[in-house]
Amino acid sequence: MARNNYTFTSESVSEGHPDKVCDRISDAVLDALLVVEPEARVAVETFATTNQVVIGGEIGLSDPAKLAAMMGNIDQIARDCIKDIGYEQDKFHWKYCNVMNLLHEQSAHIAQGVTGETGDEGAGDQGIMFGYAVDETPELMPAPIHYAHAILRRLAEVRKNGTEPTLGPDAKSQLSVRYENGKPVGVSSIVLSTQHLDENMTSADVRAVVEPYIREELPEGWIDAATEWHVNPTGKFVIGGPDGDAGLTGRKIIVDTYGGAAPHGGGAFSGKDPTKVDRSAAYVSRYLAKNVVAAGMATRCTVQLSYAIGVARPLSIYVDTHGTGNVEAAAIEAAIPKVIDLTPRGIRTHLDLNKPIYQRTAAYGHFGRAPEADGGFSWEATTLVDALKKAV
Repeated sequence: MARNNYTFTSESVSEGHPDKVCDRISDAVLDALLVVEPEARVAVETFATTNQVVIGGEIGLSDPAKLAAMMGNIDQIARDCIKDIGYEQDKFHWKYCNVMNLLHEQSAHIAQGVTGETGDEGAGDQGIMFGYAVDETPELMPAPIHYAHAILRRLAEVRKNGTEPTLGPDAKSQLSVRYENGKPVGVSSIVLSTQHLDENMTSADVRAVVEPYIREELPEGWIDAATEWHVNPTGKFVIGGPDGDAGLTGRKIIVDTYGGAAPHGGGAFSGKDPTKVDRSAAYVSRYLAKNVVAAGMATRCTVQLSYAIGVARPLSIYVDTHGTGNVEAAAIEAAIPKVIDLTPRGIRTHLDLNKPIYQRTAAYGHFGRAPEADGGFSWEATTLVDALKKAV
């Protein structure tokens, strides 16, 4: 039986967190390749530490000359990302850090498994992917992760526009949200650690800067006299980013998704082209779960898909409405393949994923964002509602 009264915690990290710097660079390389060729094959990993960025993995373009030209652009792509994030530290500076490019051509054996001889594009790997939606926020996202992202996104805005020049790029947030009768009603504790550029700032000084923005982002009444505040609880936080802690692509998969409120298949997203079902099937799973909730079939929904490398169609479709369904889960499972083609190519076509839309996903979550005019966050649209209703 589901609990109605409890506290649930989720965390987020800023675009300047070391792992997010790496996600950003990996997705920027992906976007650059998709501009050259929408069918590009990309699996890019980035590692960052003091004064050093290492980029490796596999990339594939049909034209060897274009591939060679792209290899010469990788250094500048990485530096542009670091500059936009805001790193100009002595030991991690966009202009002076060393960028090592270890990218190489995609394995012919992997390409063979994905492309297939029949033209029916197979999955890029085996795996399980989950999508989730819940009616706790207008975006149909779990409240703890949604507001943890919102706080850091707002702090990044005021840092970059010059309103709060003492803030640095590296930051983390964590919210413990109280639920009553199954609905979020308040915050029992707020944790915010942010890099600051003034060495003389105390934790109290930092709180004075960030508290108004935190209050601005949280729903009215969620903060009260009992709310615990932990702002820069260890004291000074001047050395941030990869100089303070090494970063790696794909290490923030819970931050990227639902903050622990839903299962995760284990696959990271950033740096992977949409033939990789780690990414595209996770996006379409969210799309399906969100449309189920938007259609009024449930107030909470989890969708799982599974794939095998080289096999086009999913091996299984699983739906759980967690006791909130107005329609049987089995009926939703039967309806899904009637309204959308869940082969890798079908997903890419339906959600229009062969576009350079991925760099923007690298921070503040891949889900819960508004669909954009150029196709970004297409998996957040509720365009499948009518078709699902008819099919059920």
